[in-house]
Amino acid sequence: MNRRHKAGGPALAWEAKSVKHSLLYKRDFYAGGLMILFGLFAAMNGPRYTLGTLMHMGPGFMPTALGVIMTILGVVIAATALTEREGEGEEGILPEHPQWFAWGCILASPLAFILFGKFGGMIPGTFMCVFVAALGDRDATWRGIVGLSAVVTFFGVALFHYVLKIPMPVLKWDFL
Repeated sequence: MNRRHKAGGPALAWEAKSVKHSLLYKRDFYAGGLMILFGLFAAMNGPRYTLGTLMHMGPGFMPTALGVIMTILGVVIAATALTEREGEGEEGILPEHPQWFAWGCILASPLAFILFGKFGGMIPGTFMCVFVAALGDRDATWRGIVGLSAVVTFFGVALFHYVLKIPMPVLKWDFL
């Protein structure tokens, strides 16, 4: 069926509606746009600090370089979303049945790290951060959550306190 008319009115309106409809349901298009925004923000604010050279990098070098890389990747992701065929990769921005509890647990886990890390140190902060985030998994068992939290805490404290020497106490008792 040929949808083109001499004036182009209804055909152009149909094509514009089709493009608008296909962009509204492409997650990759929005993800690419968000990466472009974050990349541009970093690339524009990085040069406020000294850039330096490749041999002597200044504090603005990495944010600027990463911002440019993020912008390029965002353009590639958004472009691939535009080149997909009609009906391919069309999903809403939110899933059909969002798992609000899981999202809440993941968002609350850094708050748990801040709270328990401030009053208890790195061990309770890390343990509770992983514990709260793992609560969002519907298939997780209590035993699995505690085991995962313990293993991540062990390796996290070993890496950040003993290897990287992050100045945060391992344990402190300010909450008593």
